[in-house]
Amino acid sequence: MAPTKPSSTKTLGVKIDDELHSQFALVAQLDELSLGDAVVRAVRLYVETKQSEPDFVARAAAQLEEIEREAAARRDAIQALLGSGKPATKR
Repeated sequence: MAPTKPSSTKTLGVKIDDELHSQFALVAQLDELSLGDAVVRAVRLYVETKQSEPDFVARAAAQLEEIEREAAARRDAIQALLGSGKPATKR
């Protein structure tokens, strides 16, 4: 059996006003959730909601293209510094 990658977590500090915090804490308590679990649920719901937007795929694809352009430019710069004299990608 292949070893599994340990899961990692990130800590997120969020500032919200007192009224919203009170409402959020009450809703979480009514649902018998910790604030942390309620935040995770809220974030998951937000991500799912955004993914279902009609233009989401197009915006994500455009972001991916931009990342790939930036990576290619950095690769070319590193190769130039190393003296390969040959760009990694054609533009």
